[in-house]
Amino acid sequence: MIPPTPLVVWTGQPMDTPDAVRLIRSAFERGVTFFDTAEVYGPFKNEEVVGEALQPIRDQVVIATKFGIDIAGTAGHDGMDSRPQHIRDVVEASLKRLRTDRIDLYLLHWRGQLPLAGTVEALTELKHEGAIRHWGVSNFDVVDLAELITVTGGGEAETDQVLYNLSHRQAEHELLPWCRDWGMPLMAYSPVDRGALVQNDIVVEIAEKHDATPAQVALAWVLRNDGVCAIPKASIPEHVRENVRALDLRLDNEDHKLLDEAFPAPRSPSPLDVY
Repeated sequence: MIPPTPLVVWTGQPMDTPDAVRLIRSAFERGVTFFDTAEVYGPFKNEEVVGEALQPIRDQVVIATKFGIDIAGTAGHDGMDSRPQHIRDVVEASLKRLRTDRIDLYLLHWRGQLPLAGTVEALTELKHEGAIRHWGVSNFDVVDLAELITVTGGGEAETDQVLYNLSHRQAEHELLPWCRDWGMPLMAYSPVDRGALVQNDIVVEIAEKHDATPAQVALAWVLRNDGVCAIPKASIPEHVRENVRALDLRLDNEDHKLLDEAFPAPRSPSPLDVY
């Protein structure tokens, strides 16, 4: 499920309500229509902020949120509980916080230790009822996805959201090819590696060559892949403008050669890193 503009606004950072509402709406004004959050962000508050910001333009945007993380001491959570009734309870709570009657993309945040069958059953029912339009997973590696599609209804998963950037390229060895074969888009979170990539000398050099910023180079590198969208952090409107401009940046062969030398692609399978 890739939006027309393969750039997603991530709302995982602490959010001051008035500033965050302005930030989210400024992103929409610049053509971004996909917004990613989770019940754990805040915790819970960020869904409320997203709901407030997007309510006036709800029919023009895509809202993704995630469930499944253990939040110690919070009502209704008993830790990685993916039983059908638990999922129904948490989706209803998210709908209320988001001020909407449906979630466009609902993601299982972590695999956990519980069987997938009950999770898929609940998600299938919620989709049939219209509470969610699409569903997917997050932090699933190839072995997890291979198991998922053996579960009844598991083939309906529409995306996998994983850590993917220049510093963390494990997805390229098996996961990205698998997703392409199955027609499953990948959502790349932390595409600038929590800001670390903007300080890399090679990234800075390439940015100066293109009259761009290092963050734009890191984003453009991720977005070079068809079927991949990026979820960068934006804490101020200037970041939103910077991120959107990355869509127009095209890295050349020499750029890719330098980046491959500085950040080598994996030569063998290795577990996905996670944040």
